[in-house]
Amino acid sequence: MTVKENYYNVEDYTELYKSVGWEPIALENAKIALLNSVYSVSIYDGDKAIGFGRMIGDQIRFLYICDIMVRPEYQGQGVGRMIMENILNRINEIKKLEPRATTYLGAVSGKEGFYEKFGFKTRKEDGTGEGMVLH
Repeated sequence: MTVKENYYNVEDYTELYKSVGWEPIALENAKIALLNSVYSVSIYDGDKAIGFGRMIGDQIRFLYICDIMVRPEYQGQGVGRMIMENILNRINEIKKLEPRATTYLGAVSGKEGFYEKFGFKTRKEDGTGEGMVLH
């Protein structure tokens, strides 16, 4: 497996979206989204994209982890852990500059336990209130 940081292949990104059952956005919109990422990590098995995750935000104070995707046939093999470890390494670099940097993420329902392994808590557990969303 190969790790690629800040490598933005729009076709691979949308294909991974489909592989995990999410509806991808238009290629031109995906390109805009990817280019506005603070950081991303792609995992490849040869030429095949098997995992991806990215972080968006203001690059110093508020960060948001999103689009954590691992092809179903590669789940349970440590790919998601590799993605999260790379993202958390980048967060730790940011925290050297701004110790109060806050990182959020939106876990797919049922996947919360995966993120708890990395120290994430629900906002309710953390005493910071409920998370909210606007569609």
